Amino acid sequence: MNKKTNDVQLDILTEISRIVEQALNLDQALEAVLGILSDFLPMQTATVTLKDDESGRFLIRASHGLTTAERKRGGYLPGQGVAGLIYRAVQPFLVQDEGKEPLFFKKTIPHSVERHRISLMGVPIFFRGSSIGVISVDRLFDDDVPIEEDIRFLTVLSAIVAQFVSLNRQVRMREERLRKENLSLRTELSEKYNNFFMVAKSPAMLEAQQRVRKIAPGNTPVLLWGESGTGKTLIARIIHEMSGRSGHPFIEVNCAGLPEGLLEPELFGYEKKNLSGDVKAKSGRFEDAKGGTILLNNVSELSTSLQARLVPYLEQRELKHAGARGEDVRIIAATDRDLSQTVAEGTFRQDLHQFLCAFPIILPPLRERAEDIPLLINYSLERASKEYGRKLHLTHHAMDMLKKYSWPGNVRELESFMERLALTAEEQEIDVKDFPPYFHLGGGHPVANRTERLSRLEEMEKKEVVAALERNGWVQSRAAKDLGLTLRQVGYRIKKFGLERLVERRRSRIYTFRKIG
Repeated sequence: MNKKTNDVQLDILTEISRIVEQALNLDQALEAVLGILSDFLPMQTATVTLKDDESGRFLIRASHGLTTAERKRGGYLPGQGVAGLIYRAVQPFLVQDEGKEPLFFKKTIPHSVERHRISLMGVPIFFRGSSIGVISVDRLFDDDVPIEEDIRFLTVLSAIVAQFVSLNRQVRMREERLRKENLSLRTELSEKYNNFFMVAKSPAMLEAQQRVRKIAPGNTPVLLWGESGTGKTLIARIIHEMSGRSGHPFIEVNCAGLPEGLLEPELFGYEKKNLSGDVKAKSGRFEDAKGGTILLNNVSELSTSLQARLVPYLEQRELKHAGARGEDVRIIAATDRDLSQTVAEGTFRQDLHQFLCAFPIILPPLRERAEDIPLLINYSLERASKEYGRKLHLTHHAMDMLKKYSWPGNVRELESFMERLALTAEEQEIDVKDFPPYFHLGGGHPVANRTERLSRLEEMEKKEVVAALERNGWVQSRAAKDLGLTLRQVGYRIKKFGLERLVERRRSRIYTFRKIG
């Protein structure tokens, strides 16, 4: 191969590399590839033919130098005519005169073949070991270049086309997966939405439902106030889905989940200089939620400095980094603390409190909506019955015990509890004997009218929790598994029985011992 031909090929490949991003529109990218070939080479006609997965036909996806009529005639079944023979042979080929049998490079091609008599040459396109099409041209290089060089370079181009097809298919599969996940999420949300609005008859919850219906269609900031496990995140999603913003992002930020140094750039974005001195801006969650809703969960845990940064943004929608701009975002805040009390304590700004409390919604704990407990239990059992193919039901004694339980973890704990029962119960009829051990050690105490006997049961529960922690090296996650509880439930009991300092001292002692050892 002479230097001129080598330079032309390098120029072509360089130009093709610049259109890789067009692979998301496969036909457009293939047309661009053929356009580049025609710009550098004496090629007059060319086609890229790919197999259609649905019909099984080979269809022209891109062409150069063909009329509309010629392009429409370009569809073939795998066994039809000369084209069908080419697809079956999956070898580089030449056609000397249009309509004649092709000559394949795997066999001997006479050296007497003259370039000007060749009407078509091409190579198969392979994807994951299978032929998915053909790239064909009338010619590539000048008469003084061997035909074998045309075929060699066409083979390189076919590999590039295969990569374009691969990238396009990966994106399509990802989009389809995301579409299905989005549909699944909407179905799940719809199910929980119906649960929220139908599985309730307590006055406190009915009032919360009414306020959700009233505020959801607007853009007013919302404050959700309730204990952990009362469903604040779910209700924030419901408000988003019931609003005109449902087609835009819903983004949750846990204000207690990151230290201040990381939370600030997470919310507001940042700008970073690279080694060349160029400034690159990284968007924050407020920008990412453009047109949608952002949930500031555990908003009471924001530091005072971040609160001061948040106030002017909420008032003016201004972000202070290069290229940033304020976006149309609805704010929903959630907390398990009384913000008016935090204002009085000086840990929460008055102006931020006034902004967020424009429309507060109080979510009652489960112990204050006792009428809803049987409804929620039966709803959970019905859902579990469908999921596991078992018709589950509770005995009257078991239902009475669950109705009297205080449910410190609220709806989240109830759902987790019923899920566990559905998995572990050996019979379709679930009785008290199927309840986990902790429930019999004081966990199943009534909400009111506690007796001295129940206080002794709580003391037994405390001893059981301490014993489990000691057996498991004071690691709460291991103790939770030992007791058949969730980590959150163990954490609640540690706090309830005032064991935080004991756990901290014992863990510190174990760490010191291991370090010395």
